[in-house]
Amino acid sequence: MKNVNSDNRKIIRRKIIFILLDFLIIFGSFMVFIWFKPASKRIYLPTYFNPFLFFSMVWLSVSVIIAKYDIHKARKPKHVIIPILITNLTILAIITTLIYSFGAFNYSRLIVFGTILLATVIEVILAYVYFSYKKPVLVPEFDESLVKKPRYYPADRSFVVEKEAEARYVETREQIKTIIINESSTNVYDYVSRFVDVGNPDNLVLSTTTKFNIDQLPVNRFRSLVNLHKINDIRRINKFFESVNSRLPYGGVFIDNAETYVLRKQRILKKYPPVVNYIYYFFDFVFTRVFPKLPVFKKIYFYITLGRNRVLSRAETLGRLYSCGFECIDEKFIDGMFYFVVRKVKEPLFDENPTYGPFVRLMRYGKNGKLIGVYKMRTMHAYSEYLQEYIYLKNNLQNGGKFKNDFRVTAAGHFMRKFWLDELPMIFNIFRGDMKIVGVRPLSKHYFNLYTEELKQKRIKYKPGLVPPYYADMPNTLEEIMDSEIRYLDAYSKNPLWTDFRYFFMAFYNIVFRRARSK
Repeated sequence: MKNVNSDNRKIIRRKIIFILLDFLIIFGSFMVFIWFKPASKRIYLPTYFNPFLFFSMVWLSVSVIIAKYDIHKARKPKHVIIPILITNLTILAIITTLIYSFGAFNYSRLIVFGTILLATVIEVILAYVYFSYKKPVLVPEFDESLVKKPRYYPADRSFVVEKEAEARYVETREQIKTIIINESSTNVYDYVSRFVDVGNPDNLVLSTTTKFNIDQLPVNRFRSLVNLHKINDIRRINKFFESVNSRLPYGGVFIDNAETYVLRKQRILKKYPPVVNYIYYFFDFVFTRVFPKLPVFKKIYFYITLGRNRVLSRAETLGRLYSCGFECIDEKFIDGMFYFVVRKVKEPLFDENPTYGPFVRLMRYGKNGKLIGVYKMRTMHAYSEYLQEYIYLKNNLQNGGKFKNDFRVTAAGHFMRKFWLDELPMIFNIFRGDMKIVGVRPLSKHYFNLYTEELKQKRIKYKPGLVPPYYADMPNTLEEIMDSEIRYLDAYSKNPLWTDFRYFFMAFYNIVFRRARSK
């Protein structure tokens, strides 16, 4: 206890030193630009004294709130540089808003913005110098570096690999329970124990983010694996899941957790005070959700973060698991985290080219049963295509043949579907000759297998179309949709040109005047 209190006092003293040093950096940067202004220093210094004090209060307050001075928690220079950049961009946004909101144009923007820029450059340089000559002091909390070493908690003959590589045996379920609760919470333990007997030596509980630690486990030794560390910190998530799959027998259970983008937003908005929280969230959104989707910025993002603390959606999390050979048994939100329980049902698909960008190429049934790549605008989260059967079993279909409560669809996706924007890239398929303007929808394997054999055989005789008969007849149930397609295909087989012409204008009338929309 004495050592912990001593470490806390050292951390507090160090924070105070960093705050004082930061004030000197601000003051020095301010004086540099005052010095280079052509007007007399005797005019500028008295005029800027009160605004400078206010500016310093804003600077230091925001820096404390966003934890810029928690250098003792950092492991690498980037762990300090990123908070510096986020904090100073937030300060820049606040000061800019104040200047333009109150019309304070009599102050030199060169001095104001120059002070922020110069101070930021100095802070970044000092961060590199600090890490070059001195090792950071560890917080007296859970050392996150320990997750790189697996910590095993089976029941009767278990061991824990500590930082000093010392092993100790845990012989009772209560001891394991205490460890799990300390790592997560009582609610998590109650949830995990519903599916896994943590006291059974055939079930393994660990906390790790590396594929290497999973690969060291014997094949088929454990019936269940429970990982207490969130998957957001795993560099290559699919490779990690594939390793878990290779170590479990068929029917083996895997439990883990993730922070979804919705939960991340709630955490950020709750953590910081009003206004500051939305400014912070804006920069977090740009850096964590926009950068990874842009070719050049994606490399910058992964270079800085090494893939840790990435943003994931619920759909992407489950979709990755399904692509890696698992099926979902249960899912639940606990203490601000998304927990999932999955079971191994097959070997991984090893998808080497997952789609992340605004355009997707989906494999659909075309003429003669040939699979064709259909181009669309992305309306769902990444890996959503692997969840069709799961969504169908969980939610079934709504009127119009779409899934009910489909959480895979993004907010932008709902808008694009409403106005048909997502299907415009299929025009490229028409130019390629894979599709025609009017025809039955190109279906995925899951949807195709819901149809009767008679309709399947009729469908594959002709090319699919951009404008389906659905918009002409407006059916509600799956049976009505199949009847509508049968009528269209029978008519098309007798008179192709007239049938497509008639169905096109029937669909046009319903879309324009009756506001028929895809959901």
